[in-house]
Amino acid sequence: MHHVVVTGRLDVIDTSGRRETYGTGTRANFTIRLHRRDVALRIAINPQLAIGEAYKNGDLTLEGGSVYDFLLFMANNLTKSGPSPFMKAREVCGFLLRRFTQRNVVWRSRSNVVHHYDLTAEFYDLFLDEDKQYSCAYFAQPSDDLETAQRRKKQHLAAKLCLRPGLKVLDVGSGWGGLALHLAQEADVIVNGLTLSTEQYQVAVGRAAKAGMSDRVKFALRDYRDEGGEYDRIVSVGMFEHVGVPFFGSYFQMISDRLSGNGVALVHTIGRTDGPGVTNPFIQKYIFPGGYIPAISEVMPAIERAGLVVTDIEVLRLHYAKTLRVWRERFCQNWGRAAELYNEEFCRMWEYYLAASEVAFRCMGLVVWQIQLAKNQETVPLTRDYITDFDRELEARQSI
Repeated sequence: MHHVVVTGRLDVIDTSGRRETYGTGTRANFTIRLHRRDVALRIAINPQLAIGEAYKNGDLTLEGGSVYDFLLFMANNLTKSGPSPFMKAREVCGFLLRRFTQRNVVWRSRSNVVHHYDLTAEFYDLFLDEDKQYSCAYFAQPSDDLETAQRRKKQHLAAKLCLRPGLKVLDVGSGWGGLALHLAQEADVIVNGLTLSTEQYQVAVGRAAKAGMSDRVKFALRDYRDEGGEYDRIVSVGMFEHVGVPFFGSYFQMISDRLSGNGVALVHTIGRTDGPGVTNPFIQKYIFPGGYIPAISEVMPAIERAGLVVTDIEVLRLHYAKTLRVWRERFCQNWGRAAELYNEEFCRMWEYYLAASEVAFRCMGLVVWQIQLAKNQETVPLTRDYITDFDRELEARQSI
């Protein structure tokens, strides 16, 4: 901690009541209290895992200030101080082992998805928008609320897909079905969605039936590697983060194999701006086992080997930070119901996950990419005006 805290002051009170001060200042910016004797040692050995784990277990509590404010304080300090030699050594070990930890063969991918996405639909209703969009929203205006920003995200994706009535679309990682239904409703296309989550599949199928669209929007419990056929358009939102480095090639080869000669694909994924790295150990253990946020330098070679052409890349910077803030606020407002569904320890874990993720997007180099792909570079228009024109036309139609 002495190495990390270079701006401001952090006080730590151990189980005996002894106070240790890190940094400088006449008063502490944050005070944390440890409730188990071994917590300090575990934090010293692996702070990225142990701080979150101790907060989740109730072994670390904050005296004033939110967990988000505390994590932002620590992240800003770490940005200035840099990781300690011990932290660097752990990162190197994690980097060397990541091909094993991200060995997401079909059975492991199913297990990973069940861990996170088979939580009850009611739980996700506590903090997501009404359409259950569990990915970065698109805040075109500062005044946009979450529902508006998520609707704009779906419109933005539709614009980049250059949809026409009758086209056949594959949605890889279709979630609760909101995007597939939106594309079918707005552009009169046929959509097949793939998910590995039984809970998501059941909700999505039910939504399609309720909307009277089961003939045009279908969902399957299927791994992306097992999909066949040819599609005019392929979209994948918030799924690539679960593929794992060893399977980047398989993922983009699937897109190439399934995409028609004049087709368009769009991959919406979180990315890191500081080069290849490792998954945060708390996120790896408790939230997204097998997950990894890639660097663009790791993605492009796989795209090139698959014979795909990159026709557009848009970087959404603080949009996900804004999304996560709303999710966290809504989750905390519904904490009591979440605790009834699960328990207090689960709620602390989820709060920590949302807070840490927002901090990562605000000051630790995480962004979102929307990567548009094709086989033929003449498939999409030569300028990006068509995207703005589509967005504005749809907004005008909806405002009537």
